[in-house]
This record gives sequence, C-alpha cells and structure tokens, in this order.
Amino acid sequence: MHKLASKLPMFGLRVDPALMKKLKYIASYNGRSANKEIEQLIIKHVQQFEKKNGKINA
Repeated sequence: MHKLASKLPMFGLRVDPALMKKLKYIASYNGRSANKEIEQLIIKHVQQFEKKNGKINA
C-alpha cells in the first residue's frame, strides 16, 4: 500500500448492492478500483461545479 494513501481521509458510503455491482463493473472496465472510480467521479463533479460557480477555496 502506498504510504500517502493511508494518510488520506476515509469516507463511508452506503450504496444499493445492484448499483455497487454496476459501479465495480465500470471501474474494472476503466482499469480502476471502485474507490478510484468514485474518486474520479467526485473530481469531475467538483470541476463542473467550479467551472459554473467559481473556484472553491478549501
């Protein structure tokens, strides 16, 4: 395991089993873990939000 990964904050998520199965399928298709697929979706969502509403200074 990458040392940086163990220092990143964790977030628990409850997801319908059928939806999770589909997400894992898509993640596998894209050569990613489900976690990384979710991370990519969040990145895209934040980018779209910032494009429309301006940069978030967090």
